[in-house]
Amino acid sequence: MIRHRPHGSGHPYSDDTEQRSPVHPVAAEPLRLGVRTSGPVTGVALEYAVDGAAVEPVALAPVLRSSRGQAVDGGHLASAQARKARQAGGWQTEIVAPDAGSRLRYRFRAAREDGTEQRTRWFETRVASWRAAGPEVLGVEGDAVPVIPGSIEVLSDGERVRRVRFALPLAEGEHVAGFGERYDALDQRGAALDSVVFEQYKSQGAHRRTYLPMPFAHVVGGAGWGFHVRTSRRVSFDVGAERADRVVIEAEVDAPAGAERAVEVALYSGSPAVVLDRFLAEVGRPAELPDWVFGLWASGNEWNTQAEVLRQMELHREHRIPVRNVVIEAWSDESSFTIFRDARYAVREDGGPMRLSDFTFPADGAWPDPKGMVDALHEEGVRVHLWQIPLIKMRPHPVGQAAADARAAREAGVLIREETPDGGLRPYRNRGWWFPLSLMPDLTDERAARWWTEKRRYLVEEVGVDGFKTDGGEHAWGAELAYLDGRRGDEANNTFPTAYAAAYGRLLESAGKAPVTFSRAGFTGSQAHGAFWAGDENSTWEAFRWSMLAGLSAAASGIVYWGWDIAGFSGPIPDAELYVRAMAASVFVPIMQYHSEFNHHRLPSNDRTPWNIAERTGDAAVIDEVRELVELRERLVPYLAESARATIRTSRPLMRPLFFDHPDDERVWAHPIQWLLGDDVLVAPVLEPGAVTWEVYLPQGEWIDARTGAAVTGGAPHLADVAARATVPVFVREPAWERLREVFRPRD
Repeated sequence: MIRHRPHGSGHPYSDDTEQRSPVHPVAAEPLRLGVRTSGPVTGVALEYAVDGAAVEPVALAPVLRSSRGQAVDGGHLASAQARKARQAGGWQTEIVAPDAGSRLRYRFRAAREDGTEQRTRWFETRVASWRAAGPEVLGVEGDAVPVIPGSIEVLSDGERVRRVRFALPLAEGEHVAGFGERYDALDQRGAALDSVVFEQYKSQGAHRRTYLPMPFAHVVGGAGWGFHVRTSRRVSFDVGAERADRVVIEAEVDAPAGAERAVEVALYSGSPAVVLDRFLAEVGRPAELPDWVFGLWASGNEWNTQAEVLRQMELHREHRIPVRNVVIEAWSDESSFTIFRDARYAVREDGGPMRLSDFTFPADGAWPDPKGMVDALHEEGVRVHLWQIPLIKMRPHPVGQAAADARAAREAGVLIREETPDGGLRPYRNRGWWFPLSLMPDLTDERAARWWTEKRRYLVEEVGVDGFKTDGGEHAWGAELAYLDGRRGDEANNTFPTAYAAAYGRLLESAGKAPVTFSRAGFTGSQAHGAFWAGDENSTWEAFRWSMLAGLSAAASGIVYWGWDIAGFSGPIPDAELYVRAMAASVFVPIMQYHSEFNHHRLPSNDRTPWNIAERTGDAAVIDEVRELVELRERLVPYLAESARATIRTSRPLMRPLFFDHPDDERVWAHPIQWLLGDDVLVAPVLEPGAVTWEVYLPQGEWIDARTGAAVTGGAPHLADVAARATVPVFVREPAWERLREVFRPRD
C-alpha cells in the first residue's frame, strides 16, 4: 500500500507524514510531500511536472511517521489503531514550489522488495503567491477604525484566492480581549492565536488551544471598539506580536481570483457592552435558562448504575449539601448512546426511533428502572442530564442496534463524508483520538439532525430527562470533508458544535422543556444554545487559573451560562486546600459543577465528591466547608437568575470582566482574574496555595466586604484576609448591600 493525502488528517496544528504541506503551495517557498507505505518497500520516488513539463524524479527519504499530531504513544485517548498505523513506513521529500500560477502535477512510485512497483494516482494543485490587493477584496462594515492602508494582501494562485490578510491599528495602551474561550490570558495583546475548534485534552492554557473559539474581540482602553471577522473558516490573529501598532488578521477563504468581498469584517464602535451587543445582534442572543441551572451540578464518570447514582444523591442529602442537577455520563450501552446499558429489546433494523415500551430492564441490570429513577430524583428536586457524543461508534465492530443504526445512517444519507483515494466520496470516519473511525452525522443539516435526535426523543418524553451533556463536538477534521448542504470542511467544521447543541435544544423544546444543553465545544453563534463548561483539565492550581481566564474570555464573547469541573476532573485528586478554594470561587461562577474522570473503578476512588475528598485527604472539615458554600450558592440563586435576565436584556456579561464597567481604568488589567457577578458583586478568587491575605483591586466607588460587612472605598488595591480556606474575597456595591445582606450573612 502507498498512500498520499494532500490535506492529511486535518489536524490543525500538526502535519501528517503523508500530506502536502502547505496544502496550497506558495511560490519559491519549501513544499513538503510525503506518503505512507506498508509492506517491504525499498524506496519511494516523486514524479512531477510543472505546467506539463516533466521534472527529474526525486527520491523520498524514510522518516518516522506522524499522524494526527502524534508520533509517540501517550494519553488515555491513544488507540490501538493509532499505534498500529504508526508502524507503517513514512517517506518524505521537500522541493521548492515553482512560479506562482503554475500547475503542479505529481504522483509517487514505491519500489518493493519483490521487484514490483506501486503507484498513487496523479494529484494536481496550483501554486499561489502573496500579492497586494485593493480594498474591494475586503468587505468592511463600520468605521470604528480604518483598515491600515496598503495592508490588504491575498494569497492567490491566479484562479482562486486562498487567504486574505489585512491589518487594523492598535494604539498605545489598548488591550484586546475576547476571541471566545481563552485559557492563557484575558488580554491577548502581544500574542498570536487562531479560531479553530479543537479538542485539546488538558493544559489548554499551555498549548493555547481552545474548544470554543470566535473571530471576535474587544479593543479596550482608547476610544473603545471591537471587530468580528464574519467567517466560519479558520482565522489567524497577530495581536501586536510582530508589530505592536497593529492587529494582523489572516482569514482562510475560497473565492474566485478577482472576487470582491472575499471576506468581511465588522467594526463596532463603543463601550465593551455596546460592542458585545452589536456582535450578538448579528450572531444570536442567549436564551434564558431555568433558575434550577444555577444550583449545584454533580457528576462522576464512574456513576454507571442506577444504584450508584441514587447512592450519591442520598449522600448529598445525608451531608446536607443541596444538589439540583445530576449529570449521568456512563448510562448507555456505550455503543448506540441511545439505550440504557443492560436493557433488552428487539433490534429495529431500519434504525428508526424507539419508545420506552420497546425495552425491558432486568432487575439485576445496571438500570432496572430508568423512569422510576428519574421520577424519584425529580421528587427530590434534582434534574437529570444524560451524556451524549455525536458519533456512531464503529470500533469494536458494531452489533445489534448500533449496527442497524450505522446501516440506516448510510442509507438515509445523513452522514458527513470524506474523499476516497480515487477522488470519490464515502462516509467520514472520525480522525480524532476519541472514538476513532466512528461515523459522524451531519447535525448542521436539519433533516439529518432530526433523524438523529428523534432516536433520543423517548428519553425526554417518556423517561423524563431534563437536559443533555452535549460532549465531543470537535471531531470534524479535514478541509475536504463534504457536508450535506454542499459546504466543505474548511467552512463547516467550526459550525458543527453550534449545530449539535442547537439540535438537542430543539428536541427538548419540542417536548415542552427548556433547551438545557451542556457543551464544551462551540463557535460564533453558540451564545444562543445552552450552557458550557471549560473541558478536560487536571486538578492543579495552574489549571484553576486557566479555567477562570477561560470563563472570563467566554463571557466577554457573549457566553452566559458557563462553568468548569471544579478543581479539575483528571489525574490525582486535588488536595483539600485546592478543592475548597476552587469550590469557594465556583459559588460565584454561573454554572457550579464538579465532575471526575473514569478511573477504571480502581480504589481508592478518584471521585471529586466532598466526602471522597474528605476521606482521601483525611480532612473531615471539607464536608462542612462545602456545605456552607453550597448553602451560600442556594441563597445566591435568585440574584443569579435576576442578573442572567439582565444580561440577556443588556448584553452586559453575567460573569463580567472588570474592563466592561471600567474600560478606562488601567489598573483592572493588573488583576485580570476578578469579575463582577451581575451588577453588584465583585469576586476575587484565591488562586495560590498557602495564602493568608489576597490583594483585590476595587474600582472607584463604595464597597462592602461581604464577609465582614465593613465598608471599603474603591480606587485602590485592598488586602483581604483569606486565612480561612473557604473564604473568597467578595465585595458588594454599597447601594445593593441591604438587598444582598441576607445572602452573605456577614459575621458582624
